[in-house]
Amino acid sequence: MEYVNFGSAGVKVSRLALGLGFRGQADEVEGQRVIERAIDLGINLIDCANTYGPGDARTHIGRSEVVLGKALKGKRDDVVITSKVFSRIGTGPNDQGLSRYHIMREVERSLNRLNIDCIDVYLVHNFDESTPIEETARALDDLVHQGKVRYIGCCNHSAWQACKALWIQHALNLAPYMCMQNPYNLLHRALERETFPFVRSEGLGVMVYSPLAVGLLSGFYKPDAPPPEGSLWAKRRMDQYETMMAGAEGKVLTTLFDIANELDKTPGQVALSWVLSHPEVTVAITGGDTLEHLEDNIGGVGWVLDAALREKLDAVSVNLESGR
Repeated sequence: MEYVNFGSAGVKVSRLALGLGFRGQADEVEGQRVIERAIDLGINLIDCANTYGPGDARTHIGRSEVVLGKALKGKRDDVVITSKVFSRIGTGPNDQGLSRYHIMREVERSLNRLNIDCIDVYLVHNFDESTPIEETARALDDLVHQGKVRYIGCCNHSAWQACKALWIQHALNLAPYMCMQNPYNLLHRALERETFPFVRSEGLGVMVYSPLAVGLLSGFYKPDAPPPEGSLWAKRRMDQYETMMAGAEGKVLTTLFDIANELDKTPGQVALSWVLSHPEVTVAITGGDTLEHLEDNIGGVGWVLDAALREKLDAVSVNLESGR
């Protein structure tokens, strides 16, 4: 496993992080085993949120933090932990957003579920148009000074939104965002337009989620074949799947499978290596829900994708920005 500085910060993190959305994992015991195995394999960055829970079910909000807390026993000092705040956690008027009220309440709940004293990287999960950026920035700065979080960052922000927040943080001498977290993969290359130049300029780290495009690039879904029965794309997204496979996305999958066969790698490993070949990307977050998924994804690090093969993937996916 390769370790790099997280953006301009001194803390070092693995190129592959484990995300605890657990969309396809409903068993908490198995989820804990996945976390423990990830740490054993050298992954030292675990990405969580106050809304994550097994099976991606609203009734399980917060349970991923509980599972992570159990997995950390005896290993806390070896792991960098993220959690997030913004998303709706209840029906009340203050159960969402980036107000001081919501942030201060939710960080305490996350710390309790995780059973730790400090969250390493606390991320705002989205941009909140209803709360002044100054209010959010001062609340986050207070958490840093109180020792409840070590670093802060933002998710799902456009370049201008993150730039505006950074400007305010610097102007008020507050703790600045040190990283961004956004989706990026062969089927969703929008970050290259404005976000990559921005992070190069400001020295921010980049965590990319959905590097396998919600499983489409994992190798589980095959070109010129219907989605496996019972899979996500065979149920809620069947109409999208058929349209994509007849278009540009289908050509990407065909090229990805050809290159994987040439290299004796899985399509998911090649797709991860392509993501990590971009110097702007610090970390790719694997959403592997099972030990099998995790073991396969680990094979996406520790090697370099040949420049000529990367150019093939670049060429076939160059205009894809809509996102998966």
